[in-house]
Amino acid sequence: MSSPRGPDPEDARAFSDKALPVLREAVADLSWLLGRGYADVAATELVGNRFQLTARQRQAVRRCAMPDAVAAERRRRRLEVTEVDGPVAIDGFNVLVTLERALGGGPVFVAADGAWRDIAGMHGTWRRASHTDEVLRGIGAALAGREVTWVLDRPVSNSGRLAGRLRELAEEAGWSWTVTLEDRADAALKAFDGAVATSDGGILDRCGAWVSLEPVVTAGREVWVVGLGATGSAGV
Repeated sequence: MSSPRGPDPEDARAFSDKALPVLREAVADLSWLLGRGYADVAATELVGNRFQLTARQRQAVRRCAMPDAVAAERRRRRLEVTEVDGPVAIDGFNVLVTLERALGGGPVFVAADGAWRDIAGMHGTWRRASHTDEVLRGIGAALAGREVTWVLDRPVSNSGRLAGRLRELAEEAGWSWTVTLEDRADAALKAFDGAVATSDGGILDRCGAWVSLEPVVTAGREVWVVGLGATGSAGV
């Protein structure tokens, strides 16, 4: 059985260079449909059937597709880490799992809004991976000198253990980290007065400025990044 943060056996074929043109066209078509009010699930099925996509390919396309106007608005509010001069809130599990996935050799996908997304999922449970501490230290280095609030979903299994590890690392390194466990983490992140690190679309559409930590943390490392973002949506 493959690791939930590593590659799936079918990924090499599903996201090969040969498959990318079809996947990008599928993202463009799905984005076009979503921009005209089509329901997400129905539109994904329509596009997936048209291009005969596998289940994992459909997941990736769905994670990367959005109306052009939505992508443009999100890009407008995106900051580089070097441009952030105030506090930062981190959507803990969202960012951590994507980076664990990347460092574990699994594919991560870049959408038109510039956010990195994965298709692993947690299903309400998080377990420490072999790359967890490496990811956390990378984030600490990327945000050194800034006030950082980690926001974790309390209902996720092992959230308390992760909170404890975050506090330990912050104390060891002298980072200014606050860790909070929230029953409604999304609401806390949407209301945060500062930049938010996340790829969650619902949060991106409601927060102010946001940053993508993944490119900074993975810089100089060999990671499998699949660019699926459409720069302009075609019709189906």
